[in-house]
Amino acid sequence: MKRRVFLASGAAATLAAPRISAAQNQRVLKFVPQADLAVLDTVWTTAYVTRNHSFMVFDTLYGIDGSYKAQPQMVDGHVVDSDGKKWTLTLRDGLKFHDGSKVLAGDCVASIKRWGARDGFGQLLMASTDEVSAPDDKTIVFRLKKPFALLPDALGKVASPPVMMPERLAKTDAFTQITEMVGSGPFKFNAAERVPGAKVVYERFADYVPRPSGTPSWTSGPKVVNFDRVEWLTIPDSGTAAAALQSGEIDWWENPTADLQPLLAKAAGVKLKVTDPTGQIGTMRFNQLNPPFDNPAIRRAVLSAVSQTDFELAVAGDNPSMYHVPCGFFCPGTPMASDVGLDAFKAKPDYEAAKKAIIDAGYKGEKVVLMAPTDFPILKALADVGADVMTKCGLNVDYQALDWGTVVQRRAKKDPIDQGGWSVFHTFWGGLDHSSPPVHLFLRGNGADGFIGWPKSPKIEELRNAWLEAPDLAAQQGIAAEMQKQAFEDVPYVPLGQNFYPTGFRSDITGIMDGFVIFWNVKRA
Repeated sequence: MKRRVFLASGAAATLAAPRISAAQNQRVLKFVPQADLAVLDTVWTTAYVTRNHSFMVFDTLYGIDGSYKAQPQMVDGHVVDSDGKKWTLTLRDGLKFHDGSKVLAGDCVASIKRWGARDGFGQLLMASTDEVSAPDDKTIVFRLKKPFALLPDALGKVASPPVMMPERLAKTDAFTQITEMVGSGPFKFNAAERVPGAKVVYERFADYVPRPSGTPSWTSGPKVVNFDRVEWLTIPDSGTAAAALQSGEIDWWENPTADLQPLLAKAAGVKLKVTDPTGQIGTMRFNQLNPPFDNPAIRRAVLSAVSQTDFELAVAGDNPSMYHVPCGFFCPGTPMASDVGLDAFKAKPDYEAAKKAIIDAGYKGEKVVLMAPTDFPILKALADVGADVMTKCGLNVDYQALDWGTVVQRRAKKDPIDQGGWSVFHTFWGGLDHSSPPVHLFLRGNGADGFIGWPKSPKIEELRNAWLEAPDLAAQQGIAAEMQKQAFEDVPYVPLGQNFYPTGFRSDITGIMDGFVIFWNVKRA
């Protein structure tokens, strides 16, 4: 029996285990996230489930609005002088941490330094900084080596955001995970009720003071909380999640799978909405420290065998309005996107030619450990197609079925394959995070000191730095086109297409904002 027919009969809701209690309390929001929250520290991982958690618990100095511009959030504003080499940021009044202590400039300085030790954009900012200090409790001062006009954009970035935490926590080494969650955001993390793999609970922070003016937009503007409690319920089986949404046992499902979206679109009391106009970019990420993907010729051969359409059909279904191909190394529809090199994705894959190119490149049959998250349906779909492509290319694929939390932990390991290392995994990035060189973590080339996968490309790094110095948009676009051309040579990862994924929620839930899933300003009608 087809799953849609089974669900429509209501049997799935009857048989679902464990049962989810109905959302009786009007001040409680029940939400199904994309995956279990396995890692709490957003400095330690780029996983979006951790990012979403962080924006609930923590706040940032700047936010990003719907036009992708940085706006003051925890700061009242800033003053720039000394020919752009001195920035003075002033904290707004009323900022408190969840433990009752005041947010001080010293807390923010320590938080910035910890984030800047690992984040790509943060590293660029800190490399341009002589000193960041707190001359008093409300003032943060950046003294720069050279002007850095993107400072607010860096401090307001969405992926791996620079969240503010107490200095005692921020002094933790950036490569050591923080598990104590004390922020100043609109929600408090309830550690006592966390059940790994099943449940995470957040409670409204009564002492949170929203910005007094402005319009809520993405991560900027007033953050008004209308629920006393938000419960994240991990439901790996998409059929069970769909049944729970239809019955009203949950209020919101972050990412309904493509095969169930037609059913949910017709269901009474359910709405589907695409909230992010930049969509999601699928990626195949190689570990370039270990064979065989330390060899760029082998990476290029795999890229030549990729059909982005095949990947998008597996994820987004057969509705062409829900995906876009071909997709390069910058998000389609954004200023840095170009068609340079995109002919690589327009021809039908020739697996025999790819297999020959891999052999000619010196492939010796090394095991390719592919990590596939079985509890994250859209990522598993990417992994399944990717495994098929690599097998057809003659690679010795070791398909390892894991949960997403394990993938997130394991992908940080630099160990050889025989010591628990890995070769390739697949993931999505929000299009905004692939919109420009400073925020694009997968388009770095700083090797073992860089981001997961550790590609080395001096040329990409040179172009990245040149982009930051570019005098105008036209110059930036020219450099971005050169970066894309170089990326097709070095292949730090393979772009797999852009898709537009709707979120699903009960029709009595209003105020869901554009961007990723955020929980302020959401309310029950």
